[in-house]
Amino acid sequence: MKATDTENIGKNGLQVTRLGVGGTAIGNMYSASNVEETSFLIDGAIKQGIRYFDTAPLYGYGLSETRFGQGLEGQERDSFVISSKVGYVLIPQSKGEISQTPFVDIPPLTTTFDFSRDATLRSIDASLSRLKIDRLDMVFIHDPDESKSIEPGWLPGDVGFYNEVMAGAYPTLVKLREEGVIKAIGLGMNQWQMLTDFARDGDFDCFLLAGRYTLLEQESLKELLPLCKERGIRIVVGGPYNSGILATGAVNGAMYNYAPATESIIKHVLQIELVCKRYNVSLRAAALQFPFGHPSVASVIPGARSIKELNDNIELMEYEIPSEFWSELKAEKLLDPEVPIL
Repeated sequence: MKATDTENIGKNGLQVTRLGVGGTAIGNMYSASNVEETSFLIDGAIKQGIRYFDTAPLYGYGLSETRFGQGLEGQERDSFVISSKVGYVLIPQSKGEISQTPFVDIPPLTTTFDFSRDATLRSIDASLSRLKIDRLDMVFIHDPDESKSIEPGWLPGDVGFYNEVMAGAYPTLVKLREEGVIKAIGLGMNQWQMLTDFARDGDFDCFLLAGRYTLLEQESLKELLPLCKERGIRIVVGGPYNSGILATGAVNGAMYNYAPATESIIKHVLQIELVCKRYNVSLRAAALQFPFGHPSVASVIPGARSIKELNDNIELMEYEIPSEFWSELKAEKLLDPEVPIL
């Protein structure tokens, strides 16, 4: 497949390239990025026809958006598509407060959730200022599945900020879409369960699903993805490597969903790697291309922090993978038997 092929999202003529650039890495996730290299990355992406960029206030606490703004400055506005997010509000750190964040060398800020109308509008204005542009193409509501309990992450049965979103951010974004201020609206999160509820109850164009439709995880196929197909909701896949192991392979210290990979996950990846070896297929190429078997998937957005990483991703997207490879993964029970394949 071609990395530069485009897919439609929504009903307002928005098109994204199948390969996009996720903005976590240039927001200094885990390690500092080189500012000059970031500009080369963005310029190189546009010159090679990769024209979809995703960012968020959370990524580097404004740093990712600021760097995209620097890199996109001078580009024709219609030459690229950019999405950002609302929900996380950046606020000054309290004296002596230490942020628990995977981002390094970032401004002295922390975050709180606010899905109200006013916070949504303020967040969009702040993003436009950091990005140095006059409009966002697509806006995602960010992580409303995060639990309000003391336990980290999403808990089964937890409604998170669902009601706040449907009363505040959602109708606000619908109005902006109706007015032509933005072309598409959606949600972005690391879980699929609550997205299913949003798909039933709202009128969304796109979901950013991070790490939940990959070579290792296909539970979303049972409920969410059929509903998205029925309702015309497109999927942007984030985290196609499940935060590491599908890029590194089953090496010592491999990471899976931001934690050390368990023995069962390592065993599963080793079995996939054996099939890759038989068909001379790169594990990373398989991970990047896998989601496109499903017709609802529009784009995949691995993070990149350099032009080399971008070029690698383009090459991996265009690596020819025989259909027999996918069939064997299913025959070996390494993929859900219902997975649609390329």
